[in-house]
Amino acid sequence: MTTIPESDSLQIAASTRRWQLGESPWQAIQPSAGPRARVIIDNDFSGDPDDLIQIVHHVLSPSVDIRAVVASHLRPGDVFDSSAHTADNAAAVVKGVFARMGLDSADAIYTGSNHALLDRETPQHSPAVDAIIAEALRDDVQSPLFYVAGGGLTDIASAYLIEPRIADRLTLVWIGGGEHEELAAPPPGAMPIEYNLLIDVVAGQVVFNDSSLTIWQVPRDVYRQCLVSDAELRLRVAATGPLGRYMYDEIARVVGMVGIHASGASETYALGDSPLVLLTALQSIFEPDSASSQHVERSTPALDDDGGYSAVPGARPMRVYTWVDTRLMFEDFYLKLAEFSRWHAEGAA
Repeated sequence: MTTIPESDSLQIAASTRRWQLGESPWQAIQPSAGPRARVIIDNDFSGDPDDLIQIVHHVLSPSVDIRAVVASHLRPGDVFDSSAHTADNAAAVVKGVFARMGLDSADAIYTGSNHALLDRETPQHSPAVDAIIAEALRDDVQSPLFYVAGGGLTDIASAYLIEPRIADRLTLVWIGGGEHEELAAPPPGAMPIEYNLLIDVVAGQVVFNDSSLTIWQVPRDVYRQCLVSDAELRLRVAATGPLGRYMYDEIARVVGMVGIHASGASETYALGDSPLVLLTALQSIFEPDSASSQHVERSTPALDDDGGYSAVPGARPMRVYTWVDTRLMFEDFYLKLAEFSRWHAEGAA
């Protein structure tokens, strides 16, 4: 559903202030130290526009060093983008966002596979997979590496199948998967298989069942907590300037579409990918961790073909988040967006 920009629109910010990843020139008081962690961002940017909020928030967060942005695919026939090249479209969307921000870091964007895994042994090769492996196997840095995924798991699963050593080199933070029975119940009328898992169930099985990857999971019941009101979006996003208005308009298109086919307009929208920022960029200063949110630790279950979980006694531990700090997460986004937008507008004046 996110608008795929035409190639000439990627020059939209050509005359505005320019910057690169790793810089924060919009901050009048510069950070006193460098980033604490490295991040690879993976999202299906041609789908639900909540990922626009996530990518903007992440690149405005100086505590993380964004090493790559993986543009990943949707499932075939997805209502948001029914084309056969959704990963290519996702890459075009990210390039458009970077252009709007004056961000000269398009070389950090990598296109993932346009197709899901065919089986649990055969990877889908892509430029994104090569970039994931290269970053994970670096020996010249000591900072932790987080792989944050707001869609399907095709590219991280493929990277693992090609190079299993990456499992010891990163932590996967995933927005996806259904409710754990003892922790929460599905919402009314829930999809039988949760949306992000349905993009590539086989890849999910590689990650959960077959790999030794460390997983921090934000399941459906938790990412549905990330509601903002239309008033917040109008007054604290759309009103900040062209970038904010662009993000608001993309969300409003989805709200309008749903309103026509459902029972009317909604005053809320779930920015369900934003915990990817909260759990990595907004960790505590002492004993760094996602201290303001809540999780339980349990043995990693197996994923069944129907998207359910099967207990695996003695399996490696994983985190399942049960509550996320939406106050910190969204207030930080609103303030960073306002600060950036003021600086960006001054350059265009």
